[in-house]
Amino acid sequence: MIARRQLLAASAALMLTPALAHAQAPSSAEIAATMKRATRFMVEKLAYRGGYLWSYLPDRSRVWGELEAYKTMVWVQPPGTATMGHLYLDAYHATGDEYYYQAAAKAAQALIDGQLPTGGWGYFIDFGGPASTKRWYETIGKNAWRMEEFQHHWGNATFDDQGTGEAIRFLIRLYVEKREARFKRGLDKAIHFIFASQLDNGGWPQRWPRVRDGGLHGKPDYTGLITFNDGVIHDNIDVLLTYHQAIGDPRVLPAIERAMDVYLKTQQAAPQAGWGLQHRADFSPAGARTYEPEALVTHTTASNVEDLMEFYRLTGNAKYLAPIPAALDWLDSVRLPEALRVGNRHFPTFVEIGTNKPLWVHRRGSNVVNGEYYVDHDPAHTIGHYNPRRSVDVPKLRREYEKLRAIPGGPVSKDSPLLKGRQPLSPYWVAAVEPGSDMNVTGGKSAGELVASLNAEGWWPTQLKAISHPYRGPGSKEVAPGDFRSSNVGDSSDTSPFDVKDGPIGISTGTYIDHMVTLIGALRAGS
Repeated sequence: MIARRQLLAASAALMLTPALAHAQAPSSAEIAATMKRATRFMVEKLAYRGGYLWSYLPDRSRVWGELEAYKTMVWVQPPGTATMGHLYLDAYHATGDEYYYQAAAKAAQALIDGQLPTGGWGYFIDFGGPASTKRWYETIGKNAWRMEEFQHHWGNATFDDQGTGEAIRFLIRLYVEKREARFKRGLDKAIHFIFASQLDNGGWPQRWPRVRDGGLHGKPDYTGLITFNDGVIHDNIDVLLTYHQAIGDPRVLPAIERAMDVYLKTQQAAPQAGWGLQHRADFSPAGARTYEPEALVTHTTASNVEDLMEFYRLTGNAKYLAPIPAALDWLDSVRLPEALRVGNRHFPTFVEIGTNKPLWVHRRGSNVVNGEYYVDHDPAHTIGHYNPRRSVDVPKLRREYEKLRAIPGGPVSKDSPLLKGRQPLSPYWVAAVEPGSDMNVTGGKSAGELVASLNAEGWWPTQLKAISHPYRGPGSKEVAPGDFRSSNVGDSSDTSPFDVKDGPIGISTGTYIDHMVTLIGALRAGS
């Protein structure tokens, strides 16, 4: 690569192809034109009722969110419809072009049109109606072996994977942009949902309101418990903090304080001073999906320590620092022996309550009908779709804790948005794509490469890295030949997404977002 760069640097301009010339130095006008052309395609050719899925084959014969979707669906879970709305507002601020604001407004209308009566959202919106949604859950959703959150149609809203949180933040941001009344009712419903769903103990559940038949695979319903998994409580605090900054509401500060305090209530006693993914009303750890056992969880504990340090910065109250030393001591106590470490992943994901032994999750069978997950103390042949080991930088957390402990509460919180209250929101929100479960996001290209590679129709061709088996009917009771212990997908009846080496060329919403972030950055740098 070094020799190639030196050769190009020494070459005359006449030796460069037009594409390479574009890749090196696009003008601001070229960047803006590329952004507009790519966005016109997304808004006018790809969007459905203003909303978006994650991936599409070019002929739209198959489309996906986290799982294969119907063409009447739009995805709420990031990087979906709300994330696209945020991106459009960023582009509006970078260019001043009203087209981007109207694109954001269309995305907001899709979210409002699909908002549940309670004010929240599911993972997706199906504009095909209740019968279409029911059919999807009974076919594609039910047969996604590892995607248990889609195997049952709870019918309520979810905070999982930041879908509802992302949608609310976007509606807050869009409303304060021009104070258009058409967005106020949807925003008010969403904010009411946040307050109404907060548990008496200060936490939030994964789903709300609770339903009677929420259990799955013989397990009790975990979705109504205090939920740290996937940052549910942290994300809801962030939503309320955004609302507090942008609009203000006397209910916000008490709700945030109760949420922060639930971290203190749910920490377990030393010497196992960690947290689980979920906690019951008595604050004991609880299991969730069948591959998420009742246990203490190392990455959740590390995240909660980071949150507690942030709460100290927000409030200046040292009570949020007090639990940290015991939590870090517990993390150090469960570090895996050298032989069980993989790369920089030195900690087991799950730790048995009482014994401090690692718990390892396995599965047997080939699909959701004949398969099952189980937990034991054997580290061999663990599941592949949920990492059994975690990377936690305990020394770094200790250094940050000691640094904060040395700063009194007043100085540490002097710039706290919680204490300052109303203030303008940042004009730019999407600094990078966080694909989460979307495995098809492609990035890393320069502005010049993006100007040169937008195709004639107006999209960036993306080789899909994950696809799924189309639904062909329920799985067999007979186990199919093959080893599915550590694979992302089971037999051909499993509709879960899986990695492919030579996937088809497709259209990726996440890739569009990534490329637009790059172009917006280049446009701002050149202005």
